[in-house]
Amino acid sequence: MSGISGSQDGQKDETVIRLQFVCELSPPSQIIAWFSAGHFSHVDAVLPTGELLGARSDSVGGKPPGVQIRPANYAKFSRRILMRVPSTHEQCRAFYSFLFSQIGKPYDHAAIWAFFFNRDWREDDSWICSELQCAAGEACGVLPALYLAANKITPVACALAYSAMGAKVVS
Repeated sequence: MSGISGSQDGQKDETVIRLQFVCELSPPSQIIAWFSAGHFSHVDAVLPTGELLGARSDSVGGKPPGVQIRPANYAKFSRRILMRVPSTHEQCRAFYSFLFSQIGKPYDHAAIWAFFFNRDWREDDSWICSELQCAAGEACGVLPALYLAANKITPVACALAYSAMGAKVVS
């Protein structure tokens, strides 16, 4: 996995994890953003190539549902921020290694109901976007073991967790 560290967003070259938080224009996306009391309905990790790695419930960008690498800008959105998460080279490598190991796993439709009912989010058989990105953050040591289960972590809460650990919004 050479080339995981580096920057394509005009910032100085350093080892960082990049996350893209968005709210798409679709009604389901708008409802998710409203339900999570914030601006976002989805989060992806940004690869050095600009492609996006994350979990989705639908087929977009020519990719099936679940954890996949999708083309940049595969969807139209009303809001978007890019966050840079400072990390060591080892943390960055571990973050992306974890995500790559999850490719092909299904979207966790039951996790949407887990916002209302408890579920052990650390069972890595399927994912929603925010729990996948938080699990990757825990796996690499950028995020400490989270107090609450990820069934309570919306994309907005994921953004808050990363910003608490020093992530900066760059666009």
